[in-house]
Order: sequence, then C-alpha cells, then structure tokens
Amino acid sequence: MKLNEILTDFEIYLTNEEIELLPELSEPRIALDFTERQQTIIENLIRKNVVSKIVYQGNSYVVKNEMYT
Repeated sequence: MKLNEILTDFEIYLTNEEIELLPELSEPRIALDFTERQQTIIENLIRKNVVSKIVYQGNSYVVKNEMYT
C-alpha cells in the first residue's frame, strides 16, 4: 500500500506570516529583494518544500511550488 493511499488529506502547517508571504512568491523573485525577516520565513518555506530555490546565472530566485498556487 502506498503512502498517498493512506493519507488522503495531507496538509503542511503554515504560520500566518508564511501565508501572507506566499502570494508574493507566485513568480520567481530574487531572494535578496526581501527583508531579512522575510528571507528567514522563505528559508522555512523551503525546508517545508512549499517554496523552491533556483540558482540561475549567479542569482538565487525563489518561487512557490505549483501545488500551493
């Protein structure tokens, strides 16, 4: 039996700050454009696999994963 067959409704807990920041990440943005606090929140979202970090031409971009659109 597969895990996704057992867990039909799986949600990742998000804080209010994380929920407020997610709409800003619908398009790829440079990580350094955010404040230090927002960068910390984004790092937490990356650990939770809600946001992806992409390195392209020496810049770090962050974007929300598709399932959270």
